[in-house]
Amino acid sequence: MIVAHLVLALDVAGTPVRWVDIDKAISLHVADRVAWELGETIVTYRGGTNHLTGLVSTVSTASIIAVRGREFRGDRSASISVSRERLFARDKYICGYCGGHFAEHDLTIEHVTPESRGGANTWENIVTACRSCNQRKANRTPEQAGMPLLYLPYRPNRWEGMILRNRRILADQMEFLMAGVPVTSRLLLAA
Repeated sequence: MIVAHLVLALDVAGTPVRWVDIDKAISLHVADRVAWELGETIVTYRGGTNHLTGLVSTVSTASIIAVRGREFRGDRSASISVSRERLFARDKYICGYCGGHFAEHDLTIEHVTPESRGGANTWENIVTACRSCNQRKANRTPEQAGMPLLYLPYRPNRWEGMILRNRRILADQMEFLMAGVPVTSRLLLAA
């Protein structure tokens, strides 16, 4: 079975914007919207034979492309939306209270300040928690429950967000994205 990797699409300034499938990347090349490329060539499409030259047409794409156009303008301050999978990946599947490493089905989204007490459903107010710790903390703050956090929740930046959105990142894409990850990121911790 062939695994189709995604292409990392940047704006022309080099800010990550989104992941695109290979067909979309090829169509951007054909439309002459790719300003520059980085990384390894991951696919080459072969077309028809030119009846004048006898040459076969080809279009290739690298794993990272910078695209011209309004819909590919990156916003460095834009944040990634919260999801279970992204939260667990940010926190490395480690409970914020007991420090245990758990499988996804044994984890919950834990609101540091409970929603019933005005806590928001934001990156800065949620951590990964095992079911046992989540139940023990209940509808209290960590201080009230006597359960100090082992790490602080934080909002991932654009580069971290791109890592959290894709499970099959190629080595050159990961190297590019990790260069934009802050030194305080939990993604830099060994698993």
